[in-house]
Amino acid sequence: MSPFECVPNFSEGRDPAKIDRIVAAGREVPGVTVLDVERNEDHHRAVVSLVGEGDALLEGVFRMIQVATKEIDLTQHRGEHPRMGATDVVPFVPLGAATMVEAVRLAERLGERVARELSIPVYLYAAAARRPERADLARVREGQFEGLREVIGTDPARAPDFGAAKVHPTAGAIAIGARMVLIAFNAYLTTPDVTIAKKIAKAVRARDGGLPEVKALGFDIAERHRAQVSMNLTDYRTTPIYRALEAVRREAQRYGVGVEESEIVGLVPEDALFDSAEYYLQLHGFDRSAVLERKVRGAETAPAGESLAGFTSRIAARTPTPGGGSASAAAGAMAAALGEMVLAYSIDPAHPDATLSGTANSFANGRHRMLELVEKDAQSYDAVRTARRARKAHPGPDEERAYVEALQGAAEVPLSTARLANDLARQIAEVRPRTKAALGSDLTTALALCRAASEGALANVDINLIDLRAAHVATEALEAEVARLRAGT
Repeated sequence: MSPFECVPNFSEGRDPAKIDRIVAAGREVPGVTVLDVERNEDHHRAVVSLVGEGDALLEGVFRMIQVATKEIDLTQHRGEHPRMGATDVVPFVPLGAATMVEAVRLAERLGERVARELSIPVYLYAAAARRPERADLARVREGQFEGLREVIGTDPARAPDFGAAKVHPTAGAIAIGARMVLIAFNAYLTTPDVTIAKKIAKAVRARDGGLPEVKALGFDIAERHRAQVSMNLTDYRTTPIYRALEAVRREAQRYGVGVEESEIVGLVPEDALFDSAEYYLQLHGFDRSAVLERKVRGAETAPAGESLAGFTSRIAARTPTPGGGSASAAAGAMAAALGEMVLAYSIDPAHPDATLSGTANSFANGRHRMLELVEKDAQSYDAVRTARRARKAHPGPDEERAYVEALQGAAEVPLSTARLANDLARQIAEVRPRTKAALGSDLTTALALCRAASEGALANVDINLIDLRAAHVATEALEAEVARLRAGT
């Protein structure tokens, strides 16, 4: 199973005891981890970030909604942030190898259960929306609790996806959905004038012609005697944090005010912060793999020391590495391991055969070498990206030479994988007649993995050959070896 994040928003930001009771209900479910709790008194809202596998996470969130339904009375609730429910919004976010389809299914299952067991109407939104207009949370929440209470039973367009067309008397309604990672980012202005904040919000939000993937509202934060532009960045790769902040700053200058400070509510991807660091520090050729903590994590999570689930989650993540080249080397490592296992059963410990023992050692060495190539492939690709950025930022002979060297290294690593995979396949075929027949299927699997490793690695070499030719590098010798290895496969 793959993990999901869930970020339920509760309409309570002023009573820490209530929030603690709500969060405790989720914490008590095995397999659920509470990562963060943020509360804001002016917004009168708490945002909780949890992570867990599907069924456990669904159970934990349901229990939190149960407690929130008992603890929060919307008829007595007043806050800056729009809301229509005691539990206002519940998004599921796929992580690692988890998919959006699975996240949508979780939203649907939770929605059906909430409506059935708690008598709270549920609206599916974002990727889970069953009506196009409900992809936008603002449309779903239009009118808030009081407005929805008046029209839900008479306007077919406001009928819920689950439950009766009637709000819960104190808990209202809930929006449950699925989405990608969202960054909640706020900018505080050097003025208490909320009218200015609302004008800036209108200028920067997507629906009014502003920045793509940005939702924004202007709030009066009385506690701080400041106006706030509150933003949701629904795709930080399209509109990064720094671009949103600079847009707010430009608009604020029109009204003679500035940005006093900003804040992030809840959790944030580290790459989003790196984006801003690179922008403000003008690090045009910065290699993020050079960050100390990333190097340490990489060493801690190398395939030799991590679970298969962890490694495949890294592959599944929306990052350039590890990719096909690393997966090819991992397939080769599994092939070598199967060869070791078969020979361990086939060699008589009392009278070990020297040839089979030598081949077993060769398989062990091949397995370790393949595991090294898993990480080397990722590192070589990262080196190409770094050299390419440097060449673009500062064109010159030194940068061009570094780029070509990086390309050659990126071609050599998968070439080494293919060579080793072919050699392992040859050795497996040679010893097969001398192994136990009952283990024949294991060797068939090993040979298939060798073929996958070789073919996948050579496909990576092909990609690098294209770039090398574009850089006017002679590639005839490499092409000849690729052809020979393919023939051997």
